Amino acid sequence: MNVFYPIQILSDWLTFQVFSIPQDTLLATAVNFFIFDTIKIFLLLIVIIFCVSIIRSFLPPVKIKNMLSHKTTYIGNILAGLFGIITPFCTCSAIPLFLGFLEAGVPLGVTFSFLVSSPMINEVALILLFGIFGLKIALLYIISGLIIAIVSGMIIGKLKMEGLVEHIAYSKSFTASQSLNVVWSWPYRIRYAREYTATIIKNIWLYIIIAIGIGAWIHGYVPSDFLARYAGADKWYAVPVATLIGIPLYSNAAGVIPLVSVLTEKGVSLGTTLAFMMAVTALSLPEFMILRKVMKIRLLAIFASIVGAGIIFTGYLFNYIIK
Repeated sequence: MNVFYPIQILSDWLTFQVFSIPQDTLLATAVNFFIFDTIKIFLLLIVIIFCVSIIRSFLPPVKIKNMLSHKTTYIGNILAGLFGIITPFCTCSAIPLFLGFLEAGVPLGVTFSFLVSSPMINEVALILLFGIFGLKIALLYIISGLIIAIVSGMIIGKLKMEGLVEHIAYSKSFTASQSLNVVWSWPYRIRYAREYTATIIKNIWLYIIIAIGIGAWIHGYVPSDFLARYAGADKWYAVPVATLIGIPLYSNAAGVIPLVSVLTEKGVSLGTTLAFMMAVTALSLPEFMILRKVMKIRLLAIFASIVGAGIIFTGYLFNYIIK
């Protein structure tokens, strides 16, 4: 039995019995989708964020900085990309840790691998993709995101761009490394995980509700062949256009995935929708506005170009593999 079947029963009851919306109508389809996805996504978020918070409590920043400063070439990039998976949900919340790594002397290329990986791939997005599309898509997503993060950091490291970082980036004290470099008791870990989960949900719930609402409207009212006609895998321009559209927007992967699900269902190629999601989470304008305070424009442009090229390549790759 589908693990989400009880949620479907509840959403059907609310739609048809409580709200008395006639079946086989566009409104019923949209409302039923909205209720089902809202309950499912928030349940997944609460469980996954809590579990990952417990894991994160075993990784104090001092240990992380030591690992990321690995002397072996490229090992630091790989570890930074992997660590980014279990860090906050958007680039703006990852930037303070990014600055802490710079101040602690972690190589610039390694910190960029973290900065790309953190918003682009995270545990919530991975679980939601697995629940919606299955294991194959979830694995392709995480592998492609990691490759973009690792390669981007390697390239920036090779270009020796330290001179393009503003001095203010190295002036902040990373005090969290001292405050978290302690042994936590299990009651404290559980309280930390509970409070962190509540904080994250409080910060992102509106984004998710809006995204699900848009997705429900598309699901119920947009003809199934309309979007496929303009953004199908056979349209060469679909991936770069989706990437450019995603840049001015700001959300996190958990908030965008409901749209990815609906757009794919409506016939938009998966590579195109994933390119859109990656652009929203890894190349947003708010991120650039914050990073501009610590980076010169040339470094920002190089960063955006490398990551953007990787996203577009990934979009085309997904469209080629999944037909």
